[in-house]
Amino acid sequence: MSSSMEESPIINSDIETNVTSDLRNLVENEPIEQTAGWIKCRTVLGIMGFLGFANVYAMRVNLSVAIVAMVNSTGNNPLPSNATPLDVCPVSPPDNSSTPVRPGEFNWTAEQQSIILGSFFYGYVLTQVPGGRIAELFGGKLVYGVGVLLTALFTLLSPIAARVDFTFFIAVRALEGLGEGVTYPAMHAMLARWIPPLERSKFAAYVYAGSNIGTVISLPLSGWLCTLQLDNGWPLCFYVFGGLGIIWFIAWMFLVYDTPQSHPRICPKEVEYITLAIGPQEDKSGVSIPWLRFLTCVPLWAILIAQCGQSWLFYTQLTELPTYMHNILHFDIISNAWYSAMPYLTSWIGGIGISIFADWLLARGNISRLNSMKLWNTVGAFVPAIGLLGIAWVGCDRMTAMLLLNITSFFGGAAYSGYQMNHIDLSPQLAGTMYGITNAASNICGFMAPYVIGRIISSDQQTLGQWREVFYLAAAIDLGANLFYLFFASTEEQDWSQPDDGSLDADAPVESILYNES
Repeated sequence: MSSSMEESPIINSDIETNVTSDLRNLVENEPIEQTAGWIKCRTVLGIMGFLGFANVYAMRVNLSVAIVAMVNSTGNNPLPSNATPLDVCPVSPPDNSSTPVRPGEFNWTAEQQSIILGSFFYGYVLTQVPGGRIAELFGGKLVYGVGVLLTALFTLLSPIAARVDFTFFIAVRALEGLGEGVTYPAMHAMLARWIPPLERSKFAAYVYAGSNIGTVISLPLSGWLCTLQLDNGWPLCFYVFGGLGIIWFIAWMFLVYDTPQSHPRICPKEVEYITLAIGPQEDKSGVSIPWLRFLTCVPLWAILIAQCGQSWLFYTQLTELPTYMHNILHFDIISNAWYSAMPYLTSWIGGIGISIFADWLLARGNISRLNSMKLWNTVGAFVPAIGLLGIAWVGCDRMTAMLLLNITSFFGGAAYSGYQMNHIDLSPQLAGTMYGITNAASNICGFMAPYVIGRIISSDQQTLGQWREVFYLAAAIDLGANLFYLFFASTEEQDWSQPDDGSLDADAPVESILYNES
């Protein structure tokens, strides 16, 4: 879509004269809300995609809480040689509501725990690009569904692997990552086929925010499961969510299809609307991947670097926050799980609210699509980074730290209206492959961040000073990456996107007409 169209979504008379009479009749006589029956099939796609991401994130993050119960941390560890009493938070005396500490089964060091927490991403980064490309060629339904199914199966295997061998557990977590690695690029490829451009920010927030809801559900539920006596509690975290993943897969295969045209139960009016908005869904299997052009595409690098910066901060929070709250702020495992989950709930609420507001501004023509993405990406990077610095300095004030974390997570949800959907602007039919590239690069942070944190926090008795270094590093990386995005981001479709024809440019006015008539 050209920048001129983005800056002026109101159709002018010159463009309108190029629209076919059939399209004009559809726009004038059929309100958008009435073109798809009582429920839109793209809404079903959104709901199932949301639940899919909720499932895979529940299976991903349950280890962050379970590992607190798995590791035997009841021993008295000495302070680091350079620590002072002021550098360590006092432990609150236990009360009747406190959950008793039960010795864990494993004597893993802090560095070993960081390796385990990061091992998921060893496999996760490997299937990003293949997952996106296969989804573009053969459809995202099976790719996304099988990805969730494999994640569920290896989640069920995790407790057995942990008890057999440390290395085997790492291997199973990496294989779990292989399955989940295809999910984001496959869904991106599906959204490019199903969702009109001016609905994408809001729709992406709904679908991808499933990851936040999955985390919100998984963390406190995992904390409660860890307190049960059955099999020491923590294996239930893996069995419950793995089982739910298999149930979801069965529903997904029945309800969702690769394209609107292939859906047997879709309303013809919805097919017509989607086709007019984003063009017919021709077979794109003959489109070759311009790998060299990807390497020299500066706007794609801008997305990649922005995604890396926000991923470093996100994974610092995702994988390490329960450990920080247990070892520094001394929450018991149930309180730890609840407080760890709250930032993801506020992030979900912020992502939905900001995306609706962002789409509203775009529809009114108050801001161009490019400036909208830059604005919200900056909000999603700057506020969480500053909040993380604040958390570093409030020290042992547990409630202030939690308040700051929730406020900053709310604004972190703005990333859904930032770089998240920028790939589709650069090339709609190659969006899955491009998302696979950027997501693979950014998720290297998934194991790099825990590894670096494990090196900074080298002792079993952790200190505020060590964690401040962790927070400073995450904030600096996030802010620097956003600065690069501000300079080099673009929403122009690239010249290598469709070398044979200009059909997407011809479709751009159609979307503007449909959206404004609605």
